[in-house]
Amino acid sequence: MSQQIRIGLVAGEASGDQLGAGLISALKSRYPDAYFEGIGGAKMLDEGFRSLFPIDRLSVMGLVEPLKRLPELLKIRKTLFKHFHDNHFDLVVGIDSPDFNLGLERKLRKKGIKTAHYVSPSVWAWRQGRIKKIAQAVDLMLTLLPFEEAFYRERGVPVVCVGHPLAETIPLETNTSAARKKLAIPEGRPVLTIMPGSRASEVEALGRLFLDVGQCCLTKVPSLHLVVPTANAERRRELESILMGYPGLSVTLLDGQSLTAMAAADVVLLSSGTSALEAMLLKKPMVVSYRLGKYTYAIVSKMVKVPFVSLPNLLASEALVPELLQDDATVENLCEAVLAYFMEPERVSVLEQRFTELHKSLRYGGSNTAASALVKLLEAGA
Repeated sequence: MSQQIRIGLVAGEASGDQLGAGLISALKSRYPDAYFEGIGGAKMLDEGFRSLFPIDRLSVMGLVEPLKRLPELLKIRKTLFKHFHDNHFDLVVGIDSPDFNLGLERKLRKKGIKTAHYVSPSVWAWRQGRIKKIAQAVDLMLTLLPFEEAFYRERGVPVVCVGHPLAETIPLETNTSAARKKLAIPEGRPVLTIMPGSRASEVEALGRLFLDVGQCCLTKVPSLHLVVPTANAERRRELESILMGYPGLSVTLLDGQSLTAMAAADVVLLSSGTSALEAMLLKKPMVVSYRLGKYTYAIVSKMVKVPFVSLPNLLASEALVPELLQDDATVENLCEAVLAYFMEPERVSVLEQRFTELHKSLRYGGSNTAASALVKLLEAGA
């Protein structure tokens, strides 16, 4: 097969941008002259990727909220389909964002373009009927989690578990002292890292709530210091505005550096999502919280078929960390859960051991394994 191949990638979130960048880097070692194009963020652009639209145009969430932007999303998908088809791309990989990507992949596959999907949608958790659409849309599913691979194999969908790339890049032992030194936080000072999310709607829903929790924790941990990483300049401005109402809090506000922020922490208070996995890999005690729109939550809560929402609990098949969602996400409940870690060091020690076991279980090769599987797909029948 010619090395002059064209590979389309479509990512719609910051986490997808990170996965896409690792995948591009690994694929370039196999195909040095390959051309990568589609939708991606800053990390993918750093790898030489060309993005046809800004990544944040796909960053919508929930069931109800995306309906407001449906015409724009459909126009973007139509444009991508025409571009990939007319320019004879060899492979198109949708990275997460399944509601957008699976429809695109299905149309392209019908036209003879090989397709893959990187990061399984939570079809094992809810809307299991989607497996039929997935089977029609992809030549290969790349999963991050071992239990997802078994789910697809049982249903006849070609699948490779690649593990999570972060499990490969994050060391098994976290150097908390180095992280604190980097952030100029004195050794021995208790640190709570709060992560309300990367979207404006998440910061609006959780920003003040999480800072209220920090304020509450001060009553029991008087020297508490907060670290707050921000996803981008817009989120930083939002949080700076919110922080004006908390003059009594000691806070380090960061541009990015989420992994350093968590590494420096004693405890992490975070929104459910990729950050929960990152905190687990860094062996950090965490409290997971989330608030959806009222109507979205009413729909989703009736459809979910698993007992947990955070990856640490799903991987362990037990409630390793507290999950306080929607109406349970109160200042009092969250403060109590956070303080329990500060007051019970033996509990933290046990949790760190469990997190280490889970970390090892996710080391499948990450981006390199994903790239090898895609090379095999590209060269099949070539």
